[in-house]
Amino acid sequence: MEALRQDDPRRFGRFTTLARFDEQASAVRYVARSTATGETALVTAARPELAAVPVFSRRFRAEARTAERLAGGWVSPPLDTGGAGDASGAAGASEDGTEPLWTAAGYVPALPLAEAVGIAGPLPGKAVRVLGAGIAEILSRVHATGSALQGLAPGTVLLAADGPRLTAFGPLGAAASAEARPGGQLSVRLGYLTPEQIEGEEVSTASDLFVLGLLLAYAATGTTPFTEGPAEEATRRIAEDEPGLGAVPEELRELIRSCLAKDPAERPTAGTVAAELALEGAAGLARGGWLPEPLAAAVADQEARVLALEVPEAGHPKAAPEAAGAAGSEAARDDGSEPGPEGAPDEGAEEDRGATGLLGTGPRPPRHDRPTTQLALPRELTAPPAPSPGAAPRPDHPHPLRQPGPPYAAPAAPQQPGPPPGGAAPYPGAALPAGTGGTGGPGGFGGSGGSGGGPMVSLPLPPAPAPVPDPGARRRTLLTIAAAAVGGLVVGGGAVAALGSGDTASATDDKPAPKPRRTLPGRPPEPRWIYAHPASEAAPLATAVWRDRLLVVIGESRAGAVDLRTGKRLWQRADAAKGQIAPGAGGDLVFVASPTEFLWLAPGDGKVAHRVRYTEAFADLPGLAVGPLAGGSGPVVWFTASRTVTVKAPKPKKGKKKGKDKQVVEAFLLAYDIVRREELWRTPVPAGRAPGAPAYRVVAERSADILVRQNAATLTPAEVKAAKGKGSIRSFDRRTGKLLWVKQYGAATPEAAIAGGEDGTLYAAVGTDLEAFETDTAKPLWRVEGSAGSVFGIPLTAGPLIHTTERSQLVGAVERGSGRLVWRRSTEVPGIGNAPALTLSDSGKTLIAADAVQVTAFSAADGERLWKFQDIGSAGPKGATVSAPYRVLAAGKTVVVQRDRSFYAFPVA
Repeated sequence: MEALRQDDPRRFGRFTTLARFDEQASAVRYVARSTATGETALVTAARPELAAVPVFSRRFRAEARTAERLAGGWVSPPLDTGGAGDASGAAGASEDGTEPLWTAAGYVPALPLAEAVGIAGPLPGKAVRVLGAGIAEILSRVHATGSALQGLAPGTVLLAADGPRLTAFGPLGAAASAEARPGGQLSVRLGYLTPEQIEGEEVSTASDLFVLGLLLAYAATGTTPFTEGPAEEATRRIAEDEPGLGAVPEELRELIRSCLAKDPAERPTAGTVAAELALEGAAGLARGGWLPEPLAAAVADQEARVLALEVPEAGHPKAAPEAAGAAGSEAARDDGSEPGPEGAPDEGAEEDRGATGLLGTGPRPPRHDRPTTQLALPRELTAPPAPSPGAAPRPDHPHPLRQPGPPYAAPAAPQQPGPPPGGAAPYPGAALPAGTGGTGGPGGFGGSGGSGGGPMVSLPLPPAPAPVPDPGARRRTLLTIAAAAVGGLVVGGGAVAALGSGDTASATDDKPAPKPRRTLPGRPPEPRWIYAHPASEAAPLATAVWRDRLLVVIGESRAGAVDLRTGKRLWQRADAAKGQIAPGAGGDLVFVASPTEFLWLAPGDGKVAHRVRYTEAFADLPGLAVGPLAGGSGPVVWFTASRTVTVKAPKPKKGKKKGKDKQVVEAFLLAYDIVRREELWRTPVPAGRAPGAPAYRVVAERSADILVRQNAATLTPAEVKAAKGKGSIRSFDRRTGKLLWVKQYGAATPEAAIAGGEDGTLYAAVGTDLEAFETDTAKPLWRVEGSAGSVFGIPLTAGPLIHTTERSQLVGAVERGSGRLVWRRSTEVPGIGNAPALTLSDSGKTLIAADAVQVTAFSAADGERLWKFQDIGSAGPKGATVSAPYRVLAAGKTVVVQRDRSFYAFPVA
């Protein structure tokens, strides 16, 4: 990081520029701050000469949209974009009137990987694991869409105090150099090469794994495996030689070797790498600190210096006092132009002077000009003409990249081995023929933005929407999806959508079956099938499992059924649109409560076997609207319903004016036998908050009664006030529907999680604890303490145990009789959100916790963490990211995991 130069933009939209973070081949990154909100951002501003090329502009925006879809976890959320006609960028217009093309993300104090290795040498084993697991988790999310990232380089990977961050999402960000050519053509020099690129094959998700292997080897040793030997043979070594991994720690060597396999099919998936490096997740492994002391101090110092930067009214940031002197000397231009008013060095002086910046001083590493090397390229990348014989090497872009030496005085610590003597190029792209060596210096990394090696290629336009694949392609996509599940992280996403409406793999495949992946702890079982709800239909409103045979999916316009054995959609009916299903209710037909009638559908083809309109079933209650289903058991379903009636004003006294008639809502709780198709009973209940019927949930079924809880959102303010902030449970006679009693349990609020057992015990979240009460007397029995600042979610009763869930992402089990804690484990999801929803497999052996981030499976008996699963979901046509939480449904020896439109059937014990 260094002070701003004279020609750097002072504003980007609402952000005022504070300092240069670093330079890249295609962009310069700045630290900036919003004067209105005080938020600090990392602004990536495209180089003006490249931003003028339409293909670059489109690619830049495409990569920015990818970053927006991946925001969260190890990707900083985007804050704003601007430039090239976007009004938001007008404030950053340059002197020639052109608007810079830029995007801003939340600033996180961090060091680029290349700079970190330059400061402290190779990273220790734990740090390499956290780094690799975090990047692999991002790759898993990208690969779930069927795309390759192509954005990995030591300059695009940042090391923050809590874990790694990725800052580029395509070839532009990871390019070693880039230039605009005549005719509007854009050429980039690739910093990394993979064997398939050298052979002219297409880049795939496996290519990202090869690059990840190079990154991990570099992080662990300070160099990469293909730099030994003559530079003119570098491409041959990448394509043919075994990687030199002797300096890689033994515990990481085999994994990195598998990533560097020549055959892409032999490389592990990103999920496999993430699970093997950190089964508990990168966030879990990084907890408590992961950076060596010199880097932790460097990150903290960077944060302090950024916080100390001031934004005067003139818009020119004032550096921290201890850096102001050094920063001031950097205002000069370094492109050989005339000195500015602040005074600039003579032409060429840039090559001789030290790189002085906000973070200190250090010698500038030597630069190496590299001629273009022509290679066989993927067919969508067209190589430009080779330079004429004897032509001078292409000069670098106008602003040479800085690779400052160690900017911190490292605390006294055991010395770690640094890069090999002579500044050997630490990545293969820097070791191309004809003098294509990389930049030197500590951890010198051309790929972070210097004139790095690699082929100059014409960058293709952002891809158009993929056509519907042929049956063979569907088969190959399905195989790719299945392989991506290895390691328990991400499968699905856009690739799942290519399967259409649930077609199964029935076509033959002309390619050999992929080699089996290694079984790893944390890997979920291979899905039995994957079903994608058609994009032509609205997202599902409700799903349920019917008799372990069908997955019933109900949407806005129709309802359909998926075969639980094959994942193939069997039928769909418009009649059952917007309906409800009571999973606990049985029968030989599929029962659906639609907005206007009860329907009984044949499970094989969905034909309507019976229908009963509400106007017929409840003829004495005209205008009755069925509300939410409260639950079901055997042939009986319980639900609320309401109607609006007119109450006429009483006859006025003589000489008085008649009052107005009133509209009053009447509400009922009803029991209905879906086998005999008849009402069993109805009971008037408070109408609650209008409009619609109050929402009830059956929290326990006993032989004589059912215990019902009202959704707090349907209580009126008067009801909440009368209850003095406490929630109530109602008991209704199971045979007659008579209201037996209304009770409160401790200080449980109306929103508190509550569940009951058939043994007469009720379990309620009270404050941060979980308490057990005797149902009929409300007498407290025992209490389990929760974690500080958290609350319990809805518990799950199962035999002698109660499975618990907390907002702090803890899942556990306690004895029902005593409240003794049997086990408690974390899902390892970072942060605090809603408490995971719990589902128990039908055998009772596997407990599955689902939240907005992932699905985690535990052994119900002892809490052993079995596997975890994530799915990025299907991005909408405008790039919207699916944020729906996961849902799990148990069906025999299968659990169905749903996220929005995507469904996965996993076998479970």
